[in-house]
Amino acid sequence: MKRRRFNKNQRRKISIFVRCIIISFIAWTLIAVSNKYTVTLKTGIEYVNIPEKRAFHPLQSDTVKVRVKMSGWDMLFSKFNPDSSNLQVDLSNLKNRNFIVFSNQLGFINRQFPANKQVTHVSPDTLYFDFSKQTQRKVPVKVPYNITFRKQYGITGETKANPEYVTITGPLEDVANIEFLETDTIRGIQIQTDVRTVANINRNQRTNITIYPTIAEIVIPVGELTEKVIEIPLKIENARKFTSVRTVPSKVTITTLVSLKDYNKWSARDFEAVVDLESWVEDGVTSLPVILTQVPDFCKIIKIEPQNVDFFVRK
Repeated sequence: MKRRRFNKNQRRKISIFVRCIIISFIAWTLIAVSNKYTVTLKTGIEYVNIPEKRAFHPLQSDTVKVRVKMSGWDMLFSKFNPDSSNLQVDLSNLKNRNFIVFSNQLGFINRQFPANKQVTHVSPDTLYFDFSKQTQRKVPVKVPYNITFRKQYGITGETKANPEYVTITGPLEDVANIEFLETDTIRGIQIQTDVRTVANINRNQRTNITIYPTIAEIVIPVGELTEKVIEIPLKIENARKFTSVRTVPSKVTITTLVSLKDYNKWSARDFEAVVDLESWVEDGVTSLPVILTQVPDFCKIIKIEPQNVDFFVRK
């Protein structure tokens, strides 16, 4: 098929047409991103200025919808960098009533947003609260962690939090259900020395509970580990109905990872290995599996030899 060729005049007209389209598109885009738009964002809420002597239950969800007026540019940038912070709600007016009206707090709310974003409405507009007796209680602090260690290193002792307990204040029925509070997760990669840090106490969305103190100093002991081989005598369970029971062998050998500084601390008396004759009586097994029922903290079992033992029973 013969290819059509454009003359110089036609190419000039096509070039002008394409330029007009590009300029029109750029102009339309600039106008579009310069216009103001109203978008609705869903966000969590955080209570501030809580009355000291009043404990409360929110009677609605802990999320609200916020209507925000912003330019097209800001709306475009917010798509790539969404704001995950919570909306703060001032509860100082709860001293003499049981509800908060967002439309009366728009000034306070807009101070939490950049000047180029304006909050025009929050839905629901009114939050209601149920008040109850306030109480205090001390609960322990637990420290979750997600840590990887260098080869032959690991945790060698109990994780310590300072303080070990925090005081929580709030409605009696809510405080009574809290057995402990966790800190933020402690993270680390290829660790080989003690972890020492400060972590926030996580209230786990309990917005009507106050915590004191709100941070804790954390120490996680880390040290070098080494293998230790220990021979343990076997104990036999559920053998009373028989005249005698003997296992072959009568001892098992375990290989465990222990802290290098505690190598001489652990011995056979710190471990316990048993076999249960019930598995033979009920299931007729021909060998008994070895079960470790006692292992010291921070000792990791690598191997048990043998894992099953033969036995002789005299009825």
